[in-house]
Amino acid sequence: MRDQIMRRYPNSKSLFSSSSLSLGSSPFLVLLVVLPLIVIPVFIFTSCLKTSSWSKYSMPSPLTWRVGFFDNSYTFASFAQSEASVVGYNTSTLNSLYPDDQATSSLRESNDEGAVARGVVKRHSKLEKMEANLAKIRSSIREAARVRNLTSIYEDPDYVPKGPIYRNANAFHRSYLEMEKLFKIYIYKEGDPPMFHDGPCKSIYSSEGRFIHELEKGKSFTTTDPDEALVYFLPFSVVMLVQYLYVPGSHEIDAIGNTVVDYINVIADKYPFWNRSLGADHFILSCHDWGPRTSSYVPHLFNNSIRVLCNANTSEGFNPKKDASFPEIHLRTGEITGLVGGPSPSRRSILAFFAGRLHGHIRRLLLEQWKDKDQDVQVHDQLRNGMSYDSMLKNSRFCLCPSGYEVASPRIVEAIYAECVPVLISDGYVPPFSDVLNWKAFSIQVQVKDIPKIKDILMGISQRQYLRMQRRVKQVQRHFVVNGIPKRFDVFHMTIHSIWLRRLNIRIHD
Repeated sequence: MRDQIMRRYPNSKSLFSSSSLSLGSSPFLVLLVVLPLIVIPVFIFTSCLKTSSWSKYSMPSPLTWRVGFFDNSYTFASFAQSEASVVGYNTSTLNSLYPDDQATSSLRESNDEGAVARGVVKRHSKLEKMEANLAKIRSSIREAARVRNLTSIYEDPDYVPKGPIYRNANAFHRSYLEMEKLFKIYIYKEGDPPMFHDGPCKSIYSSEGRFIHELEKGKSFTTTDPDEALVYFLPFSVVMLVQYLYVPGSHEIDAIGNTVVDYINVIADKYPFWNRSLGADHFILSCHDWGPRTSSYVPHLFNNSIRVLCNANTSEGFNPKKDASFPEIHLRTGEITGLVGGPSPSRRSILAFFAGRLHGHIRRLLLEQWKDKDQDVQVHDQLRNGMSYDSMLKNSRFCLCPSGYEVASPRIVEAIYAECVPVLISDGYVPPFSDVLNWKAFSIQVQVKDIPKIKDILMGISQRQYLRMQRRVKQVQRHFVVNGIPKRFDVFHMTIHSIWLRRLNIRIHD
């Protein structure tokens, strides 16, 4: 204690010198000196506790506070929209920012006052300035969220979000515009292709590869200066790690997990950023089923970092407060043109369609109940000769999208491309961009236990309601389209926005 005080108050040396007054000679002096040293820290600590409501994810380290948009619970499986439960831009959720902002402000004011008392000029670091700017942006989004119009009030030459496909069009638009102005990503340069800085651009994992390739071009949201970045990308591809390190049939992925452990050890030793936040401002991106399992080899990566995952399964640790759901897009040939569009609703003669092999218990239940049994609900494990999968999608009003062994399915995006209303059949799945998009407006959610009732559920939807939903599917397409050169509001930008939102949800301290 003496050494600590000597370092903090150099002029207090006389208190501990033999020529000074002895503390032991006066109980009053003991109380006068020691009591404030005990009471003041306790007071500050308890005050902070009162002004913050921290969950187990609220403070991954003493230097990182979660302060933002995902404090309230939200049942994604039911797509609830109640004011108390909407994740993202709910006004009551956004207002919860104020206590944390005030607490941080008071702590900084206290530190500044102490610096002035000691005759030291307080210089704010670049990080502190960035965090102050983010606090202003959070406040501006809170204000935008109070506008409950269905159409954004902000002008935009390309697109103005509007309609019930958004939870709050105005707040989303304001957040998106702020992201375009401020958001910067640093990509760690360590690691060599093909396991790092690379990924597949065709196949069921094409979402992963195309995002990595686009980010690596360095033209969109990236910076070469790590000190000006708001988030840090860990550029390994789980798909490529599996391809090169997994021994088929071994059911063992230690080599993959240990590679990730080694990589993070390297960047943690070389840079200060991982240790500063314990990974909370770092993100990974994976469309492989083993993405979540691979991340579990590094506890801070699993518990703190932003994980952008196709396999967004809450029963396997996916946490929508910090993790982002990533759309699975199956580009069979790598071609990205000619994927979008379909006939008008009046020319769609099939009520519902699914084709796919047995893959997990949900598909087993679906095939057992409906396979080749109904002309209206056409369910097949394989298509007969002469039947076209794409043609069947485009001639159906509703497209069934059951989970396989894992929750994600490329059929959701395939349905949206074909302008067919998606019917999600899953347990624990968080659909992509759910913090922005109101999936209830353009899709149907069917619980697994209700698979036998699918026809009754779909037949119960009026023609008027179906036409509204189909129009909204066409509207939401732009957020799932893959472009050779990314365009505003497309799937690349929406994924970046999901990461941006989660960075807004934390506060990092030096």
